[in-house]
Amino acid sequence: MRLPDNRRRWRSRSQELRPGELFQRRFLLLKALIVLLFGMLVLQLARMQIVDHDSYNAQAESNRFRTIPVLPARGLIYDRNGEQLVSNRPVFSAAVVPADVPHDQLLPVVAGLAEITGVAPNEIASAIDNAQKKDPFTPLVVKPNIDDQTAFQLRERQSGLPGVQVLVESARQYADGALVSDVLGFVGRIDEEEYADLRDDGYQLNDRLGKTGVEYSYESVLRGTAGYRIAEVDATGKEVRAVQSVDPRPAGNLLLSVDADLQRHVTEYLQAAMSNSQNASAVVLDVRTGEVLSLVSLPFYDNNILTEPIDDAKLAALFQDPAKPMVNHAISEVNPPGSTFKMVTGSAALQEGVATTSTTITSNGSISVQDEYTPGRVWVMRDWAVLGTMDFYHGLAMSSDVYFYYLSGGYYQNGKTLFDGLGADRLARYARDYGLGAPSGIDLPGEAAGNVPDPSWKEENVGEVWTLGDTYNFGIGQGYLTVTPLQLARVTAAIANGGDLLTPRVAKAIVDDQGNILQAVQTKVARKLSISAGNLTIMREAMRQAAVYGPARTGASSQVTIGAKTGTAEFGQQLANGSYAYSHAWYTGFAPYDNPQIAVVVFLEKGIGATNAGPVAKQIFDYYFQRQHLAEGTAP
Repeated sequence: MRLPDNRRRWRSRSQELRPGELFQRRFLLLKALIVLLFGMLVLQLARMQIVDHDSYNAQAESNRFRTIPVLPARGLIYDRNGEQLVSNRPVFSAAVVPADVPHDQLLPVVAGLAEITGVAPNEIASAIDNAQKKDPFTPLVVKPNIDDQTAFQLRERQSGLPGVQVLVESARQYADGALVSDVLGFVGRIDEEEYADLRDDGYQLNDRLGKTGVEYSYESVLRGTAGYRIAEVDATGKEVRAVQSVDPRPAGNLLLSVDADLQRHVTEYLQAAMSNSQNASAVVLDVRTGEVLSLVSLPFYDNNILTEPIDDAKLAALFQDPAKPMVNHAISEVNPPGSTFKMVTGSAALQEGVATTSTTITSNGSISVQDEYTPGRVWVMRDWAVLGTMDFYHGLAMSSDVYFYYLSGGYYQNGKTLFDGLGADRLARYARDYGLGAPSGIDLPGEAAGNVPDPSWKEENVGEVWTLGDTYNFGIGQGYLTVTPLQLARVTAAIANGGDLLTPRVAKAIVDDQGNILQAVQTKVARKLSISAGNLTIMREAMRQAAVYGPARTGASSQVTIGAKTGTAEFGQQLANGSYAYSHAWYTGFAPYDNPQIAVVVFLEKGIGATNAGPVAKQIFDYYFQRQHLAEGTAP
């Protein structure tokens, strides 16, 4: 049948192409795709072999070769006479190198480590995951201080636990435990924050470093400089052969200024005197050099508790103890100094011409002061006793509060000035000149600054105006004034040595293994006091008299003549008679009077200066100079 002319004729594609033609077209398309893919592969290989050759080569070499740090043994620490205070002991640790653990063997490695060490599997897996992101080639310590049996098991199964190692590390052993713990400090594992700060200085993720004391202050000396060895390793991270090595630079040993024998005796005397005191401290300072001969803070702590393995129960007890044994009370805790501050007030008054040695003031047991802001209101400022008429020497020797009220704040009656005192601002300036209100710069961490108040300080921090009563309290070492025992020892040393405000230190020298001095720690004078030599001589004589017939006689030595000052700083609830429920006991002195060598400060949290702190100071002076006389063959 014939179709009309206007009807289009159709045929299917299969009818248009023969089967052979269809196959040929598909084959050509496949060849084009293969050529394209091959071309891309060639380009990628070219990029890897030519453009990124150095980068990939370095990565391959890093997998084949491993740079392993080699640390020197940590430096030792000795007292000034060569007594060894710390040593290093070897310990085993279970570790794993995350980069050497194949992904498909992570679970067996974690399970094996958990079985042998007793550490929870999830804890190990999480630690490996974290280390993979930070430092996968450094051995990650899974469990420190493992016993010999555990170390043997790990070594026996190492072939089946890729990446697992037994590290031989070094831990500190402190010979006398608590005796010098506040000076020595302790060494611990580096934490994440420390690692972030120190990784560029060569520290590793599992390093140990000084945390407190001289272990912290002299970390760079005691650590030494790490060496390294480059080793070829196999796929499991096991060393095949050493390629190159650089020896570490030995650490320095530290010679302290502290006298361990004196430290033992000061500790004994102070412990016996504590009674109901929660804490106490004592400082013995060489007034010529600033060397700390003894620094005792009670209660103390055994720094071996903080050396791995850490006893968690004992550590928790340390932190929970209300007496704060881990606080160095000699340098980190502040209290009002009480009448020991009269050394500052008195020397400032002499220097400013407010007083001379012949200035006489009468104490009838108190003075009455009109309130500056409330008409008709009168404040009664007490003395500790009715002491009568006194000159400067007698006023300081008897520690008269009334005498020093006059020197610090003056005396006014009915709007008329009867005696012109220093005033708060001048007194504050001299207190700061003596180094109060700022850290002394001792080579130990954690030192407190204390506080020197003045009118602007009170307005900013208390929100109240300064009053005459504030000046009176300031002048006798009460009120807002606070110091550390070390700061007070520094004040006493400056008076004793003729005006040099020394920077105290506990390190004497850096020495090598044979005891040869590599670097001596030099005496540092922070500044010269703005008190004349003549006025300091007057102050020393007043302190000598205080130790002869004043309250400070309880600390007078049987071996040498001393100059001294007591202090009893009130605190706690105020009683109806105006006194306070408790008081801190202070005593400070220097000896020998005619050629000062040492300054001594004793502090007891609860007590009376003359009654409780003075006898401790006497024992310290007696032992120190009796020992010296015996050594010199000059015993009195």
